[in-house]
Amino acid sequence: MAKAKKSTSRTLNVYANLSNKRKVKKDSETRRRAEYLATLPKHPVKRLLYRLHPKRFWAYWFSKRGVIMALKIFGVTILLLALLVGGLFAYFRKDLNQIRPGEIDKRVQSTVTTYLDRNGQTLWVDKGGGNYKLVVPSQDLSDNLKKATVAIEDRNFYNHSGISITGTLRAAFNNFTGGSVQGGSTLTQQLVKQVFFADQAQNRGLSGIPRKIKELILSIEIERMYTKDQILTLYLNESPYGGPRNGAESGAQAYFGVAAKDLTLAQASLLAAIPQNPSEFNPYNVAGHQALINRQYEVLDAMRQVGYITQAQMDAAKKEPILDTLKPEQSQYAGIKAPHFVQMVRNQLQNELGVTTVGKGGLTVKTTLDLRIQNKLEQAMTDMFNSYVPAYAGFTNGAATVEDTQTGQIVALVGSKNFNAAGFGQDNAATAYIQPGSSIKPLVYSQLFQQKPTGQQNYGSGSILKDEPIDAIYGAQLQNADRKFLGDITIRTSLASSRNVPAVKAMVINENAKKGSTLQTIRDMGASSYCTQGADTTAGLSLAIGGCGLKQIDLVNGYASIARGGVYKPQSSVLEVKNSSGETLKKWSDVAGTQIVSPQTAYVVDDILGDTNASAALGNYAAKNISGVKLAIKTGTSDKGGNAKDLWMLAYSPVLTMGVWLGNPDTTVLKNGTSSLGSPIVASVMEYAHKSVYAPEGKYKLGDWFKQPTGIQRVTQNGVSQVYPSWWNATQGQTNAQLTFDKVSKYKATSCTPEAAKDTVNVTKTTDPVTKKDIYTNVPNGYDATKDDDKHSCNDAMPSIVNVSAVGGTVTVTVNPGTFPLNPSGATITYNGVALGGITYSSNGNLGIYKANYTGTATPGSISATVLDTGYYASSPKTNP
Repeated sequence: MAKAKKSTSRTLNVYANLSNKRKVKKDSETRRRAEYLATLPKHPVKRLLYRLHPKRFWAYWFSKRGVIMALKIFGVTILLLALLVGGLFAYFRKDLNQIRPGEIDKRVQSTVTTYLDRNGQTLWVDKGGGNYKLVVPSQDLSDNLKKATVAIEDRNFYNHSGISITGTLRAAFNNFTGGSVQGGSTLTQQLVKQVFFADQAQNRGLSGIPRKIKELILSIEIERMYTKDQILTLYLNESPYGGPRNGAESGAQAYFGVAAKDLTLAQASLLAAIPQNPSEFNPYNVAGHQALINRQYEVLDAMRQVGYITQAQMDAAKKEPILDTLKPEQSQYAGIKAPHFVQMVRNQLQNELGVTTVGKGGLTVKTTLDLRIQNKLEQAMTDMFNSYVPAYAGFTNGAATVEDTQTGQIVALVGSKNFNAAGFGQDNAATAYIQPGSSIKPLVYSQLFQQKPTGQQNYGSGSILKDEPIDAIYGAQLQNADRKFLGDITIRTSLASSRNVPAVKAMVINENAKKGSTLQTIRDMGASSYCTQGADTTAGLSLAIGGCGLKQIDLVNGYASIARGGVYKPQSSVLEVKNSSGETLKKWSDVAGTQIVSPQTAYVVDDILGDTNASAALGNYAAKNISGVKLAIKTGTSDKGGNAKDLWMLAYSPVLTMGVWLGNPDTTVLKNGTSSLGSPIVASVMEYAHKSVYAPEGKYKLGDWFKQPTGIQRVTQNGVSQVYPSWWNATQGQTNAQLTFDKVSKYKATSCTPEAAKDTVNVTKTTDPVTKKDIYTNVPNGYDATKDDDKHSCNDAMPSIVNVSAVGGTVTVTVNPGTFPLNPSGATITYNGVALGGITYSSNGNLGIYKANYTGTATPGSISATVLDTGYYASSPKTNP
C-alpha cells in the first residue's frame, strides 16, 4: 500500500512542477510587462507618442508579440472582407435575377429591319436612321477578326474565367480617382457592360461601384454558361464600329462592302481597332484617320507578339492603303427596291406594332410584293416617261398598283415616276387623295344592279338610263366629256363609254331605294378613303362621277372586290413579321371575305367592262388586245375648270387587278390626251404578270375569264347579248306600246311626216325613274325613239308630173322634183290598168324622166303615172291626154 501511494505522489509532483514552471513564466512576463508599463508616461497622448517612436514601434512589430498581433489582425481583416464581399455579392445578385445572363444571346440581336419580297428577295435593310446592328453566327466572322480582337483587347481571353483582378482594380482605381478611363476589363466584362449597362457606362467614382460589382458577377456567370467562342461571337456582334454601325458585320459591309467572314487581315485589323474609341476611329471621320491607322498598327503588332501572324503578314498588312478602299458613306435609302411600297409597309407596321417596336428594329418583314412584277412595272413607268407622251399630254408624274385579285395582296406598286425625282419623287401618289373621275362608276353601278325592294325596278346591262340634260336634278350643269347627250342608251354603252348622266341617274335610283347606299357600297367594296377628306364629305351626286378624292390602293381593291365576285377582302402588304428572336409578330392568313354585292351583280359589271365593242368609242388601245389575256377595263378622267387633270385606267382579270394614274403633283391641268394613255403601262405589266409569272406557277391559264354565276339571264336585244341578274324581269315596269317612225330620219314621225314615210311598230315602254320620261326599248329597224323626225317639214314641196306621153310603144313621164330628190325607182306607170315593168330613170337638167315600154295603141285615159320621191312625197296622178 505504501508503494502505491508513493507512485501517485510522484506523478502529481510531475504535473505540479510543469504547472509551477508555467506560472513562474507567466508571472515573470506579467512582471516584465508591469515594469515596461511603469516606464511609460502617465498621460495617454504622451504614452501613444512614446510607443510610436520608430525604434519602439518596429521593435514591437518584429517581436513575437507583434507578429502574433499582426496575424490576428490579418485574419480578422480577411474574414471581414470575405463577409463584406459575400454580402455585397448577395445584395447585388438579387438585382440581377431579372437580367438573366443565360439569355444574353437573345439581347445581342440585329437591330436592322430587313424587308423581303414574297420570294425572299431583299428589298431594303432599314437601319432606322440611327444605330444599327447586323448579327451573324460565329462561322460568318473571319478568323482574322477574332484573332485581331483577342490580341488587342484581351490576350488572356482563353485562360481567364471572365474577370481580371489586376485589370479591374487598376480600372476601378483610375475611374474612381478621375484619371483616364482604363480598359482593364476582359472581353467578357466588356460584353456585359455593352449589353446590360450601356446606359451606366459613364458612372464614375462611388456611383460606379455597384455597376462594377454587377458586371463582375455577370461576367463569371456568362463564362460558366457560354463557350469562349460564343462569348467572342457575341462581343463581335455587339461592339460599336464607328458612327451608327454596331456589330462587325455592319462595319464590314459599310466600310468594305464585304461580309465579315471575308475580311482580309488589313481589313480585320482596322475593324478591330475601332471599338476602343468608335467616335474618333470612325473611318468616315477624316480627322481621326492617322489615329486610326496608328491603332491598326498596334493591333497588328499585338497579333505578331501573340503569334497569330508572321512578321511578313504584319508588314504586308501595314503597307496596304486600307483607307483608300473605304466605300463612300451612303444614304439610308441606298439600294432600296420598291421604295414607295417599302416605306408604306414601314408606316403600316408602325401603326400596327407600334413605333417603338419598328424603331427598335431587328425585324424580318416578308412582304406580299413580287419583285419580278415590280421590276416590270418600274420599267413600264420608265418607258412611259422616256417617251413623247408626257410632254404631249402635259403630265409629269404617275403611280400604279397591282393587286393579287384572289388574296388582296399588293404584288407591285410605284408611287411616282421615279423615287429620285426632284421635288415629288419620294411622295407616294398611290396613297395620295386624287379624284378618280369615271373610274369610280363601276362601283356605283355595282349598287344599281343589286336587287331592289319590292315594287321597284331592277337593272341589267341592257337597261336604259336616258342620257339627257338633268341639271335641275343634279343641282348644277352636268355634261358628258364630249358635251353631247345620246338619249336612250343602254347601261352597257353608258358604263363602257363613260357617260356621266346615266351614272348620276344610277346613284339617284340607289338613293331612292336606300339613302346613302351608293357611298356605303363604294367604301365597303374597298375604296374606304373615298369622300373622306374635307369638303368631299358633302360631295352629293358628284360622287357618282368621281367628284371626291381617294387613294389609288383603295380603288384598286374596290375593283378587286368586283373581280372576286362582289367579295371584299382586306388589302394586305405583309405576309409575315418576325423579331430578332424568331418570334412571329404578324402573319397573313387568307379570309373568306365579306359578300358586299351579289356575284350576279359583279358579273354584270365584268361583262360590260370586258366588252371591247361597248367601249369602242374610247379607242382601240393596247390593253384591250393582249393575246391570250382578257381584261375588264375602265378609264377615268377628273376635271379642273372643265379641263382634264387626272388620267386613270383600271384593269382586272380573275387573278390580277391593276390601277394606273397619270397627272401632275400640283394638279395642273393637262394639255392633250385621254385616259387611254395609261394603256401601254397596263398592257406591258398585265401581259408579263399573267404570262410570265402567274401562268408558269399554275395560277392562270391563257384565256381564263369569269365564270357566269347561277341565275344570270342572257337576253339578246338589238343584236347585243345583254346580261341581267336573276331578280330582273323582262316585263317589270314595262308595257307594250306602238310608235310611228319616219322611214327617212329613223326618228319618231311627226304631223309633218308624209303618210308614206310612216311606219308603225310594236315597242316596249318604260318610264325613266329619275326624269319620269317615257323610254322605249325593243325598237326594230334601227329606229330611234329618242328623237322626232327632223327630215320633213310641213312646208316641203311635193314632186309634180309635168307631162305623160306615149309614142311608138314608149311611155315617157317628165317630173319636176319637190323638196326631196326623185326616187329613181319611185315611179308607177299603168297601161289600160296594168302596171308596166322595166321602168328606167334619167334626168334632163332639173327634170326627171321615167320611161316604160307598152304593147298596143294608146288611147286617151289608157296611160296613167304617179311618182314617189326619196322623202316619200307622192305626186298627183296624171294620165296621157
